[in-house]
Amino acid sequence: MKNRVPLISQYFWDFVSLFYPELCAACKSSLLNQEKVLCSKCLYELPRTNYHKVPGNPLEQIFWGRVPLERVTSFFFFVKGSKYRKLIHQLKYQNRPDIGVELGRLFGSELISEPAFLEPEYILPVPLHPKKEFKRGYNQSKTIADGLASFLPAKVRSDMLIRKTFTQTQTRKGRYERWENVEEVFGVNHTDELNDKHILLVDDILTTGATIEGCAQMLHKAARVKISVVTLGYASQ
Repeated sequence: MKNRVPLISQYFWDFVSLFYPELCAACKSSLLNQEKVLCSKCLYELPRTNYHKVPGNPLEQIFWGRVPLERVTSFFFFVKGSKYRKLIHQLKYQNRPDIGVELGRLFGSELISEPAFLEPEYILPVPLHPKKEFKRGYNQSKTIADGLASFLPAKVRSDMLIRKTFTQTQTRKGRYERWENVEEVFGVNHTDELNDKHILLVDDILTTGATIEGCAQMLHKAARVKISVVTLGYASQ
């Protein structure tokens, strides 16, 4: 009898999936029982950067001379026209927080092989302004952070880094415009807890690096911290 209820439940959801199958967020093919968000084929073909294995990689070079960072990496290349661009669009604009959590988990399972990414004590998602987060229903960077925390030892803290002013979307802005748009819009709380800590800063997409730079500058001003960075996608200019 102990196993009968879960078995009946599985039969029920198998029946429901015949009419409302879960679809791969990239290619829209039906997912199998053990697949989440991405089908096995799309997961295998995901254009991984593997930059977490390469100290001094091109993403880290973006910030050289701009802001002190320990390590920087992204899960995959965010290429124009790629089916994987749909992942971030759905995460941000189509009420799919599960995409952030699952991709965070997948990336976290790979990051644990690199000791440098096991050092941070806190995971800080890049914050949204409260109005934007209320409208969206969640902060997409927080969902990614939650997924990463499934494998990394760091604790997610969404109360330490805050966005003080509402800014327009960063889409289609150049590097200088993006920096102007984020400078001084962030604030830092609980500085006593941040002192002498290693922070993992998390965002959805890295493009010019202006948002990450703005967050990192404010964190460095507020406390004695080391900062590493993880994003899901890297969109080269």
